[in-house]
Amino acid sequence: MLTVLCISFYFKGEEFLTSCKEDGNTVYLLTNKKLENKPWPRDAVDEFFYMENDSNDPTNIDNIIKGVAWLMRERKIDAIIALDDFDVEKAAAIREEFRIPGMGQTTARYYRDKLAMRKRAQDDGISVPAFTPLFNNEEINYFADNIPAPWVLKPRSEASAAGIKKVYDKQSLWQHIDQYGDNRHHFLLEQFKPGDVYHVDALTFDGKMQFYCASRYLSTPFDVAHGAGIFRSVTCDPFSKDFAQLGSLTDDVMVAFRMRHSASHTEFIKSHEDGRFYFLETSSRVGGAHLAKMVEAATDVNLWSEWAKIESAAAKGETYQPPKIRKGYAGILISLARQENPDYAPFNASEIVWKMSEHHHVGMVVKSDKADRVMQLLDEYAGVVQQDYHASAPMGDKPTN
Repeated sequence: MLTVLCISFYFKGEEFLTSCKEDGNTVYLLTNKKLENKPWPRDAVDEFFYMENDSNDPTNIDNIIKGVAWLMRERKIDAIIALDDFDVEKAAAIREEFRIPGMGQTTARYYRDKLAMRKRAQDDGISVPAFTPLFNNEEINYFADNIPAPWVLKPRSEASAAGIKKVYDKQSLWQHIDQYGDNRHHFLLEQFKPGDVYHVDALTFDGKMQFYCASRYLSTPFDVAHGAGIFRSVTCDPFSKDFAQLGSLTDDVMVAFRMRHSASHTEFIKSHEDGRFYFLETSSRVGGAHLAKMVEAATDVNLWSEWAKIESAAAKGETYQPPKIRKGYAGILISLARQENPDYAPFNASEIVWKMSEHHHVGMVVKSDKADRVMQLLDEYAGVVQQDYHASAPMGDKPTN
């Protein structure tokens, strides 16, 4: 039996916790006090620990380490698992402090720091859009004078599309950089490449990718966040050239970024200009926006449960047996809704396998053995949602620190 401390300052990972407990482990959960009354799988968690502050600033991480030190006086911790993107730094710092096996702080930066990602990928021959850090004025000016606009300014450690700004000229670029003040080194500048954005959700054990599912955003997180659109994604044809190439590229990224054991969510853009795939970013966790529901519908693989099995096997020195994979098709649609509890009566296709149950949200996953049927339903229901349900709340600017 292992003792596993899971960290999630966002309500997610219920299936991970359940699977980890079913494997015979003692499971602790560190989360935010405001999430205390969320419907966690309480039978799967032996003890909860709460904090008010969820930030990754050094003072807060030091407080977390002090709390874990107090806990370890009486209880041994065998594994630390970060269930959300923003908890990766916390988990890495704890592992480093107490010499607990797993991803340390240097490797963790490859999965949280977009600048570290790009540099590492570039050094290993993986194609990335042109980029530059915001450290040196001369380098920024050289980039702006030689790389065609538009460009995007990106926070180095945010998730998804948070804080990203699209810039069209050099004057506007410097206005934004000046607004960052002393915090500008926390951002990077990248060429905007028009294209289709894909994501690959994968599982790795003992440094080898055991499973992956490639999908394409029909509306990207950036477009949804900044244009108040409807989020949609669809799995790729598992027999297609793109599917195979995306799997190979993801494997290259995992090897370059020293992945040992984890779930991962990696994004690429297929450029309209040259048809090539370019690496955008990755993370050492299950993809957000309920994408795991879509992946499971298409493949019969539950990413959360399998991730828990991988971590347990790795900590025990055992082998991991990947599950059987179904090669089907699925898609997901999610939108903010004007109604607190939207009426799902219009969404009655037999292919719907999951419906979202959050206030002021409408969402569903559809699956089929035919890709055309998935697209037909996503298009049809997007029209219904746009007309009768959709609400918009475009993402505002994030703080510059």
